[in-house]
Amino acid sequence: MEGDVVEYRIDRRGGVPAYVQIVRQTEQALRMGVLRVGDKLPTAKEVVAATAINPNTVFRAYRDLEQAGLVRSRRGLGTFVTRSLARPGAEDDSPLRTDLAEWVARARSAGLERDDVLALVTAALDAHEPDGPGRHGHGPHENEPRERHEQDPGDRGRRQEDA
Repeated sequence: MEGDVVEYRIDRRGGVPAYVQIVRQTEQALRMGVLRVGDKLPTAKEVVAATAINPNTVFRAYRDLEQAGLVRSRRGLGTFVTRSLARPGAEDDSPLRTDLAEWVARARSAGLERDDVLALVTAALDAHEPDGPGRHGHGPHENEPRERHEQDPGDRGRRQEDA
């Protein structure tokens, strides 16, 4: 993918569709300032060669990005970034990003694994949500019942049998 600024990595074990992974990775690159307005995304052929996914998967991801107003496809020329998601402090040379990189390095040298670091960052973000932790669909237990009595109706029979 010569000259391109983003390289997609597809996790086939995670259960997330490949096109969603491409959309999320593109959005992440836009947030981090890795992709900028005017940058060209890799062609479908390049993504297929690098990831061994179906070209239609790439087309679907790019179509979703285009519908979100983030990119524009130009027939015969490619797909280009039209809008950035970068916020102040996300640039490579920002003090905030430098502080975070140093914190991550300290966490890793203290023996924390990637999932541990992600859990700590998620907890810190949740603690600073205006409506409280997990209220915006980002909490770790968003799909679990909120209270014990909201279990599957099939559990009623077991509870009655236990009584």
